[in-house]
Amino acid sequence: MVQCEMCGAETPSPKTVKVEGAELQVCDECADFGTEVRDQSTSSSSTKYSTSSSGSSDSGGSSSSSGGSSGGSTRRRDMFDEMDEIVTDYDQRIREAREDAGLSQKELAKAISEKASLIRKLEGGNVLPSDTVQKKLESELGISLTQSADEEDGEWSSDSAGDGLTLGDMVKRKD
Repeated sequence: MVQCEMCGAETPSPKTVKVEGAELQVCDECADFGTEVRDQSTSSSSTKYSTSSSGSSDSGGSSSSSGGSSGGSTRRRDMFDEMDEIVTDYDQRIREAREDAGLSQKELAKAISEKASLIRKLEGGNVLPSDTVQKKLESELGISLTQSADEEDGEWSSDSAGDGLTLGDMVKRKD
C-alpha cells in the first residue's frame, strides 16, 4: 500500500498525476485535481527522479539549467541571491534620519522632489520605497535602507525530519 501524496490516504494502485507542475503519486479521488501522466519508461519505477547526467531525462532541463554545482546538499543560486533587500525597519531609519537632520516631512519631500504624503506613508511603514525614491532618501539623509540577502537569516530549514505530513494536510479543498 502506498500513501497518497495529496490526502495521505492509503491506496493500492496510485496514479501519477501532474498538479501545478509537480508530479505526484495520488489516489483515485485526488487524481481529478491534475492531469494523469503516462509512464514512458516502465523499466525503472523504483526511482521517481533521475540522478544521472546522461541527458536522457525528460524533465525539461530545469534541474541543471542554472549551472551551479550538482551536489545534493547545495542549493542552486539565482538572481535573487545577489539582490539587496530593503531592511525591515526602513520606516524608523527614515524618520530618525529626517529628525536628526532637523527636517520636516514637507522639507524632506521638497529636497528629494517627492510629495510629502509619500514621506508620511514611508515613515508609517505603509508603502515600500521605489528604487529611485530609496536612492534619493539614502543620498539626502546619509543612511542605508538595504541589506544583503545573505545577512538576513541564511538558509531556511525545517525543524521536522519528515513527520508524515502530506500536501493534503496543508491544503484546504474547495468542495
